[in-house]
Amino acid sequence: MAKPIEVTDATFDAEVLKSNQPVLVDFWADWCQPCKMIAPLVEELANEYDGQIKFTKLDVDANAQTPGSYNIRGIPTLIIFKNGKPVEQVVGAVPKSVLKRRLDSALTK
Repeated sequence: MAKPIEVTDATFDAEVLKSNQPVLVDFWADWCQPCKMIAPLVEELANEYDGQIKFTKLDVDANAQTPGSYNIRGIPTLIIFKNGKPVEQVVGAVPKSVLKRRLDSALTK
């Protein structure tokens, strides 16, 4: 069973930007209720897209540098990176169907 990997400011470059496959980064915080609502969907999608897309989570409270460099203003924010560049972004708790469309779109870009 695939699960999202915790990334930090220190590991972001290696785990996300230099990844050979597309990467979804879930920018979240423990106190954020919408983040807790979307987390189970992200875990389900990590299983569905296992081997195609790497799923990661970055705690914005513990890692301020990376969210700042991507102008994260609200959480949850999900960004899909491909070849080290952001190609899709979703802000807020959205239905699973919206996330699937964005993931499928990123795979075809």
